[in-house]
Amino acid sequence: MSCEEYNRLIHGYLDGELDLLSTLRLEAHLPECASCAQTYGSHRALRTVTSSDKLYFKPPNELTERIHAALHEANKAERRASFSLWEVLKPMRWRISWPLMSIAASTVLVAMIVWRLGSVAFRPSQEDLLTQEVLAGHVRSLMANHLTDVPSSDQHTVKPWFDGKVDFSPPVKDLSGDGFPLVGGRLDYLENRPVAALVYQRRKHFINLFIWPSGENSGQKTRMRQGYNLIHWTQSGMTYWAASDLNWTELQEFVRLVQDHDGRIP
Repeated sequence: MSCEEYNRLIHGYLDGELDLLSTLRLEAHLPECASCAQTYGSHRALRTVTSSDKLYFKPPNELTERIHAALHEANKAERRASFSLWEVLKPMRWRISWPLMSIAASTVLVAMIVWRLGSVAFRPSQEDLLTQEVLAGHVRSLMANHLTDVPSSDQHTVKPWFDGKVDFSPPVKDLSGDGFPLVGGRLDYLENRPVAALVYQRRKHFINLFIWPSGENSGQKTRMRQGYNLIHWTQSGMTYWAASDLNWTELQEFVRLVQDHDGRIP
């Protein structure tokens, strides 16, 4: 696919409307193409700015009064037109059910309101979009046979590998004694930035632990998408996302171990 074709996918990607295959292709292309990554970043920034409450404009009272006056005049004109039409039809002895017409008009109005509210309610949130990005990153690593850039079970080998590749130092924990051996690490691309991806294993199941800095604090949240379980939280200035097809109980055990180890000296 050309960059022009990828650019056409960006709007659908931001709205959460792409199928999984198109999502994977776009996310695999963005880290490799500075031009497309810049386009994606510009669209994402514009989306953030236009959704800000700071753009809300409170109209002056004079505008409200003018609108009410215009509506009043329009209502009077509509009544005059209705009266004139009735005078024309009256000799023909047509019987028009005005209550029925009012009910029909009200039904149309309600339908329009419901449609408008529905379009807003079903618009994917930023968190839904990020969930889709994380899931795509996990699935992509399995499909492309690219789990790790630095395959190693030694945390002292994996952690230094990220030096100079990301602008933070990801905490790398050895959980082999708890049944979750470290497989290695790699670079990934989420939220329009490079992130660290640590890979752990539980029997035949792989766990991707995505990590990047966070300026916000939030509690643990869980998601399930397309048969995969995802858990995310923030701790000690870092955002964590764990993604795997591992069952909930064992994935939550893994998350607890990561949280308990956070802050300890490797």
